[in-house]
Amino acid sequence: MIFTETTLKGAFVIDPEPVKDERGMFARTWCRKEFEARGLKATWVQNNLSVNIHQGTLRGMHYQIAPHEEAKLVQCMKGAIYDVIVDLRPASSTYCHYFSVVLSAENRRMLFIPETFAHGFLTLQDHSEVFYHMSEFYAPGFARGFRWDDSVFKIEWPEPVSAVSDKDMNWPPFAPDSFLS
Repeated sequence: MIFTETTLKGAFVIDPEPVKDERGMFARTWCRKEFEARGLKATWVQNNLSVNIHQGTLRGMHYQIAPHEEAKLVQCMKGAIYDVIVDLRPASSTYCHYFSVVLSAENRRMLFIPETFAHGFLTLQDHSEVFYHMSEFYAPGFARGFRWDDSVFKIEWPEPVSAVSDKDMNWPPFAPDSFLS
C-alpha cells in the first residue's frame, strides 16, 4: 500500500498496489503492521456500508466526541464519491481546515481519517456504495455534526446537493467553543 499524507496531519490517502495477471487483480487494503508503522489507529471494532441510490446524495458532516472519538478507513466500492474531512483538533495548525478527495471503484483509493475529524461525502454517481472501518462503536449520545454548507469551513462541493437527511440538514451552526461537548 502507498500512504500519502494529506494537508491535514495524520490523515492519509492510501492507494493499493495491485498485482495483476490473466485472472484479474489482487491488492491488500489493510495491514495492521503498515498502519502501526505510521502511528495510525490499527484496531477496528465496526464496519459500515452506505448504499446511495442517487448522484448528489450528501452524508455528513459527522464526528463523535470523547470518549468515543473514532478513526475511519473509507473506501468507495461502487460508483464514486467526493469525500471530505475537517480537522477539529483545537491545537492543530490545520484546525477547521478541510481536505477532499475523489474515492471511486475505479481508483480504489482509501482515506484514513484520524480521531477528532469530521467526515462527509457527496455521491458523484448513482448507486454509489461506501465501505468503512470504525475504531469505535457508534455512540448516539456522543454523535455530533454540522451542516455541509457551514460558513466556517467554506467547503467547495463539486456538484449540487440533491438529497440530504433531515438530521444532516438541521445540524446547528458550528460553534468552535462548544463542538467537543
